Amino acid sequence: MAKESPHQTHYTRQIHHLLAKVYGRSSVKDSLLDRAIDYFSHEEFRPSDEKISPEESQLAQMQRTERHSSLLSLALTILDLAEGDNYAESNRKSAQFLGTIQLTSPSEGKRIAIHHEQSKSIYKAVLCLRLLDHVILDGKMVEPYIAKFLKDICPEQYRDFASHDNAGHQRFAEQVKVPLIMAALLQDVGNYHPKSQAILLGSDGKQDPFRTLEIAERKELLQINYRATVKYLSEGIGMPTFVGNTKPEREQFIADEQDKLSFIKLLLKTSVNPKNTIGNILKVPQIYTSIILSTKASYNYKLLPKVFQVLNKNAEIGACAQSVVDALYKITGMFPQGFGIVYMPLGEFGEKSDCYEYAIVNSLYPEKAEQPICRMATRKLTFIGYGQNTIIKNNSNLYFTETAKKLATLSKERLNEILELLSSNAQERKQLDLLPRCWHAKEFFSLKSNQNLWNKVDS
Repeated sequence: MAKESPHQTHYTRQIHHLLAKVYGRSSVKDSLLDRAIDYFSHEEFRPSDEKISPEESQLAQMQRTERHSSLLSLALTILDLAEGDNYAESNRKSAQFLGTIQLTSPSEGKRIAIHHEQSKSIYKAVLCLRLLDHVILDGKMVEPYIAKFLKDICPEQYRDFASHDNAGHQRFAEQVKVPLIMAALLQDVGNYHPKSQAILLGSDGKQDPFRTLEIAERKELLQINYRATVKYLSEGIGMPTFVGNTKPEREQFIADEQDKLSFIKLLLKTSVNPKNTIGNILKVPQIYTSIILSTKASYNYKLLPKVFQVLNKNAEIGACAQSVVDALYKITGMFPQGFGIVYMPLGEFGEKSDCYEYAIVNSLYPEKAEQPICRMATRKLTFIGYGQNTIIKNNSNLYFTETAKKLATLSKERLNEILELLSSNAQERKQLDLLPRCWHAKEFFSLKSNQNLWNKVDS
């Protein structure tokens, strides 16, 4: 169980607990990952022709029901935290969700890989939801299973689906969005199958599981992961047991659950080689997340805004659809949620200031992809927990080399003076660039009073 922290708001604590419930490991073994590992370890050593007693069969059914109930509960929690009463509120809540994960994850040090591994599936699930909305609003949803739940709702009405058809909106969430979240959570769980672990940890069991694998090893791992994940979904989780009275209710329940199970399998299968299928809704966020929350030793926080260079390359070689990559770019923009922006504020007549300030990316759908919507974190070189939102334009964002060069007119003495005010200790100052291109906002966010970056403020 994740520990309570007096330094976290209720919301930050919720995210902290949720991460532990999905890919955390604990003595009580009640996370999604713990349950999957337990299933894999028992199934791996069970002979295929072994006869199962009625008692064992009953126990297996109880375990499946428990796993399904747990997975459903996690999916509903994620849906609740990522979605609001309307499209705009869903975008705000998702920005908060993604930003909080980024801001509570280490961006430096030895524990990056472990923390990122724990966060990836949930981060990806939130992106999948927003990408699904975007494709529907663009009028480009061609997947028959999804389209059948939208037959009376045009893209414009979809923005406010609940007020047009509340029952239809609820059914769409249950039959489409919840299975989509489940697929995102389960997609890589097969990497914890004993055969996958043998590849990741090596023959001596001591290799770094996050190292870059040889091509043959990676190919084999992908195959094992897919097979183990689908088997766990079908046989380890399966369908829940009907609880009700009438035969029509039972028939509808079974039909709905079979549809959901088939849809999850479709998402998992088509995401392997998505071409122009629905698999892109899962694949594109998977690639994006694997870079933003990278587990590789080469992880470099400063390079996160280059994520779409990688995605565009993947689209070029046919690993995913360019149209879906472009859609995600519109949603997230160039800079990921929670990223620390360093900018030079300009005066009302466009004159340069004699200092730079810090801000944090806190909104989806920037009007221009390279101009993030941010919450100010400093004003006049003083950290503040009540800043306003601002759009950081290219000509004041120090992330861009051309801008940094143009603005690098401050004296070394002045830059040292600024560092003195914006870094917490002398050791940190030594490691920082005199004119930083971005900043690590984790320490700022660790203060409870600075965790309300998404509350509504008057501009």
